[in-house]
Amino acid sequence: PEKYVDEFRAAGADIINFHVEATDDPSGVIQKIKSSGAKAAITLKPKTPVSAIEPYLADIDMVLVMTVEPGFGGQKFMEDQMDKIKTLAHIREEKKLAFDIEVDGGIGLDNVSAVIQAGANVIVAGSAVFGAEDMAKRVKDFIKIFEEHQQK
Repeated sequence: PEKYVDEFRAAGADIINFHVEATDDPSGVIQKIKSSGAKAAITLKPKTPVSAIEPYLADIDMVLVMTVEPGFGGQKFMEDQMDKIKTLAHIREEKKLAFDIEVDGGIGLDNVSAVIQAGANVIVAGSAVFGAEDMAKRVKDFIKIFEEHQQK
């Protein structure tokens, strides 16, 4: 990923996310991203444990928890990934860190509340929105859920 930081910045990216498995030097990638002026984020694939990125949590701006195997849309949410979200939220609170927890994969109206309650504060809902008969209504439904959580 370190080879592409400058290209992504030149294209306008302000958050650059990488898979920890894609480099032998995660700290170096984080440093390069941050020195470029972008925010640094690390992705956790379903089989990657939180422990693989724990040493870097104080230095990053976001963790993306993939709740499906990366590759294509429309997959079913992997319920066992909720533990990662909770673990990351606990570490964030315990160590007084400020990274966002993003969740992507199988998010819908039926599970978004649980994901937010687990500690996620950035949500990706691709198929749930783009596959809806009425996309505008679906977006409003998500916004309503987010607003309800903000009021708590």
